[in-house]
This record gives sequence, C-alpha cells and structure tokens, in this order.
Amino acid sequence: QHKDAYQAILDGVKGGAKEKRLAAQFIPKFFKHFPELADSAINAQLDLCEDEDVSVRIRTFTSCVISEIYLCFFRSCVCISRIRISGFFLSSDDSAEFNLVNNALLSIFKMDAKGTLGGLFSQILQGEDIVRERAIKFLSTKLKTLPDEVMTKEVEEFILTESKKVLEDVTGEEFVLFMKILSGLKSLQTVSGRQQLVELVAEQADLEQTFNPSDPDCVDRLLQCTRQAVPLFSKNVHSTKFVTYFCEHVLPNLSSLTTPVEGLDIQLEVLKLLAEMSSFCGDMEKLESNLKKLFDKLLEYMPLPPEEAENGENAGNEEPKLQFSYVECLLYSFHQLGRKLPDFLTAKLNAEKLKDFKIRLQYFARGLQVYIRQLRLALQGKTGEALKTEENKIKVVALKITNNINVLIKDLFHIPPSYKSTVTLSWKPVQKADASQKRASEDTTSSSPPKKASAGPKRDARQIYNPPSGKYSSNLGSFSYEQRGGFRGGRGRGWGGRGNRSRGRIY
Repeated sequence: QHKDAYQAILDGVKGGAKEKRLAAQFIPKFFKHFPELADSAINAQLDLCEDEDVSVRIRTFTSCVISEIYLCFFRSCVCISRIRISGFFLSSDDSAEFNLVNNALLSIFKMDAKGTLGGLFSQILQGEDIVRERAIKFLSTKLKTLPDEVMTKEVEEFILTESKKVLEDVTGEEFVLFMKILSGLKSLQTVSGRQQLVELVAEQADLEQTFNPSDPDCVDRLLQCTRQAVPLFSKNVHSTKFVTYFCEHVLPNLSSLTTPVEGLDIQLEVLKLLAEMSSFCGDMEKLESNLKKLFDKLLEYMPLPPEEAENGENAGNEEPKLQFSYVECLLYSFHQLGRKLPDFLTAKLNAEKLKDFKIRLQYFARGLQVYIRQLRLALQGKTGEALKTEENKIKVVALKITNNINVLIKDLFHIPPSYKSTVTLSWKPVQKADASQKRASEDTTSSSPPKKASAGPKRDARQIYNPPSGKYSSNLGSFSYEQRGGFRGGRGRGWGGRGNRSRGRIY
C-alpha cells in the first residue's frame, strides 16, 4: 500500500544532494517489498553510483553493502558480472570511496565469489585502464586473504580460465601480477598444477619463436617470463624447455643482448637464470649439442695464461681479467648438465681441446686461490655491523663465488671428471639442511689449489692476480623476480604482436 511513497523515494534521485543521499539510503532498504518497481529501483541506484557528488556515491554503495537485502539487490541486476558499480568505484580518486569499494568487494566475495569475479574480470577485459589496473591489483592482494570456503576448487578453476583470457594481451607488470595470483591458488600447488603454470609461462615467452637479441622487448619478455618460471621448477617439474632455448638461442647471442633497463648487466642476469634452471633440467633431446654451446661460452670467460718473456715476466702489458661472477654461472650450468653426459670432456672432445681446457682451469685456479686468500684476510675478524657495510657485503659474496668455483674446478680435475659436488649459488640463501654442502664450501676456503694447478713457474701473485675491477658490484646480490621493469609498449602491442583489441565498457 506504500507504492506511491517508494516511487517518491525513487524520484529523489533527480533532486539535490540531500534528497539523493536519502534515496540512496532507502532504495535498497525497502527494495524487496516492491518487486514490481525492481527495474526502476535498480536504475535509480545505478544513477546514484554515477553521481558527481562523492558523498552521494559513498552513501549509495554503503547503503547497498550494509543492507540485509544487499545480495538480493545485486542479484536482481540480472548478474553481478554486469554491474557497473565496481568499475565506477575502482576508478575513483577519492581515498575513502576507494577503500570502501575494496572492503565492499570482499563482502561480495563471501556472498557470491564466482559472480563477483565475473564482474572484476569483465572490468579487466573491457574497462578503462585505471579500472583494469586497480582490479588486477585488487585480485593480486585480496584473493589470498579469503577463506577456503570462499575459494573453492570451482572458484579457482574460474580464476584460471578467466586469467588465461586476460594473459592473451598484457603488459609485463600485469603478467607478473597474474602469475602472483595464479601461483597463490591452492589447486595449483600440486606438481600437475605447477606444470600447468610452467606451460602457461612458456606460451607467454614464445619459446617457439625466433629469438631477436637486438629487440629489447623480445629480451625483456623472455627474462620476465623466465623469472616467473624459475620458482616453479623442481625435480618433478622440469626446466628442460627453457634451458634448451637458452642454450640454443640466447647463449650464442649473449654479447648482442639489449635491454631497456638502464644499468642492468643483462649478460650476467641471463647467466644467473640459466644456472638456476640447470638444476632442474630433465632429459634433453640435443644434450651433446647444447652442452657444447655451453662449454664454448665457458671458454670465453676462462682465459689462457699470458705468454712469458725469457726473464719469467709477462710478455704482455696486462693480465687477463678473471670474471668470477660469469664463470660461476657458466661452470655451475656446465656441471649440472654434464652430469647427464659424464663422458663429454673425455669422449666428446679431442685431446687438444681437453688439454686447452685444463690449461685454462689451471690458470684460473691459481688466480682463484690468491683471490680467496685476499678476501679471507680482508674479512678476518670482522663480525656484526662491520660485515654489513656495502664493501664487506660485496667481499662476502665474492668469497662465496670463489669458493663455489673452486669446488667445481676440483670436480673437473678428477680423472675421469666428476660431477658429484654440490654448491649453493652465491646469490641464493644457504639451506640449513645443506650441512654437507656447507662443509664442502668451508673446506675449499683453506684447501690448496688442485694438484694440476701447481704446474708451471712461480709468479708474483700480487702483480698477476689483482682482483678484477668492476666485476663485484650490486649485480652479485640476489635479484627480485618482480622488481625489474615491465615489457615496453601497451597492451595493444601485446607480447607477440597479437594486435589491438577494442575494449569498450560492457555492463
């Protein structure tokens, strides 16, 4: 019998700010009592959500959220996925309004998770850029806070399905966020789930396409994708496809790589990624060929001893620089893949090449021992705050690098070469369980060089083996897989030239 009164409330949306705020409060409150006016009520409430007055919009949304018939109101809008409200509020620059919608969306999830996700993904796919950006960030930060009864297997499958649609056209930053979203889903924590994620990343990386080292976008895309894949690899989820691609396409072009990230040592970054992945490489189809490419690249960073004059001094003007950071990565990768073809050095190389390699190892080992002694002397007696200075941090990492190389060289000097030693890469934290590894690392600190290294005339080590300048810097530290820059270009360009897509707003 109060239909006329409710109609008057609906007409209030055409009045001033006070009338609108009253209408925003009473429309959802009495909504269920007037089903014949449902369409008018929904349109009136949506008009209030679009009002220019922030206080009106906040009152409108707050009234909907706290109302007992809130879900009824939104479900009556045909489907939550077609509601405009989330889009309008997510695009707001008002902090109170923005915080309100974040809290409100969490409330919606508990009522209808799948429907709410449908609304958010429709905004991501079809909404304005600011709405898309905030919706993605909302998902990346809030989904992990929802209880298990909300994040059911069906809901997680829906997230995966919709995310694949979005990943067809994303920027680098968006890709990182979506990998964070998907990696946090419980249903993808299994071996099969992680394998599915690796395949998804491999598809984004375009590993089937020709690699262009001079294209910063191509290089950046590969690095971004690989960084997301590395944490997913394990003894059951293999990195073979990525390692193969790096050996066949990236290593031969290492010196030609370009990157849009200023100050990034792109070559060292690539070698670090390869080293981390090599531990989890499975059966490789072209193992001997790729091991050969890795071996050849290793030789480039392991110089031959300089020629000597008759008086025993150097015939050249300067000693070759020993680039320990690069050698650690390459030697570790070679050591890991070499386990799969243990006769590579003895049966696959001719005698001359093997002799040349051992000469390089001997020369590098001598310089290594001198550098280890210098580092230990520089760090001797330093503890606590003294070790936290930038200079000493670099020396600590340098000592880890040289110890690692020493262990690996010892293995290769065995007859036949051995691949049994285990080391922790210098930029990765040492696992507490790796007691045997820790002992091996400590043993190398005080050990003498390999027996082969003692061959040849004695030299003035202090002159010959000056620590290489510029090689121990911030690049030695661990890098974050998410901190680097995103892919250049907008979503219109995509990663693989997938073309523009019109994204008009859909309600």
